[in-house]
Amino acid sequence: MKVVIIGASGYSGAELASLIVKHPELTLTGCYISEQSLDKGKLLSELYPEHLGLLDTPLLPLSESAYKDIGNSADFVCLCTDHKVSVDLAPRFLAMGKKVFDLSGGYRLSSNEDYQTYYGFEHQHTDLLAQAAYGLAEWNGEAIKAAQLVAVAGCYPTAALNALKPLQQANLLAEQPVIINAVSGVTGAGRKASVGTHFCEVSLAPYGLFTHRHSPEIEQHLGHKVLFTPHLGNFPRGILETIYVQLKVGVTPEQVTQAYQVLADEPLIRLLGNKIPSIKGVAKQPYVDIAWQQQGEQLIVMAAIDNLLKGAAGQALQCINLVMGLPHSTGLKG
Repeated sequence: MKVVIIGASGYSGAELASLIVKHPELTLTGCYISEQSLDKGKLLSELYPEHLGLLDTPLLPLSESAYKDIGNSADFVCLCTDHKVSVDLAPRFLAMGKKVFDLSGGYRLSSNEDYQTYYGFEHQHTDLLAQAAYGLAEWNGEAIKAAQLVAVAGCYPTAALNALKPLQQANLLAEQPVIINAVSGVTGAGRKASVGTHFCEVSLAPYGLFTHRHSPEIEQHLGHKVLFTPHLGNFPRGILETIYVQLKVGVTPEQVTQAYQVLADEPLIRLLGNKIPSIKGVAKQPYVDIAWQQQGEQLIVMAAIDNLLKGAAGQALQCINLVMGLPHSTGLKG
């Protein structure tokens, strides 16, 4: 199957490009960026020299002639663009009959009101919100296979939902909101220059208190209230979440362990039991590492992922594998 990437010069786009060119069943047929980008005409390997010889692929402007080329040469279109840009681009590619995998947040939420509140814009294609399949691969496989538009899950929600959905599904959560304390590396903020994300300026600090756009995404797909606080850490990549859960009265450690067995056979989930996960353990890896410790009715769940792989490009490729009827881990392990 032939794949094009729109927004290929960003961290997630470049990561996805490297996965696609190494995939046994996919061909990368084009890497596109904005016509206004200063990177047009450059090779992707010029921006990411670690991919020299692998991604000596020109970054092409997304012009009108480019749309014609994509119409003739692509089966799948991956959008690694700004949220609002994805909202505008997806309908055009869907009209061409392409399967669209959107790595932005443009189609993850269910209502225009949420986009106005959390993203700061009015969604212009609300009819597609109900049609988009949420790309959380371990939990929504059948919908992903059937949909023309896949809204790949966000990085923080990928860790949180895989850590919490087994408990919610087993009806072990008390009514109180779950508290999620999460830390991400600076690549999660994207490649665009900013003093706030400049590596020399970054100091561990929370942001987006009560207003972060991943809060409604987690709540919508968990079906439970959460209090989510993200932090920016001074390391390049990875996410570690420490999650505080109030269990129902009488829930035993055996019940918690049994609940997590729903993920035991998932090839990209590693259940660590009471062994504490780390960023080092998942950096440049496609896994979710999940661990937990219990004291009475209080449970602390820990989840770690690489934000660019399982939190973005790797999850997108996992969704593509599902669509093609391939094992989840094809092109991701080994």
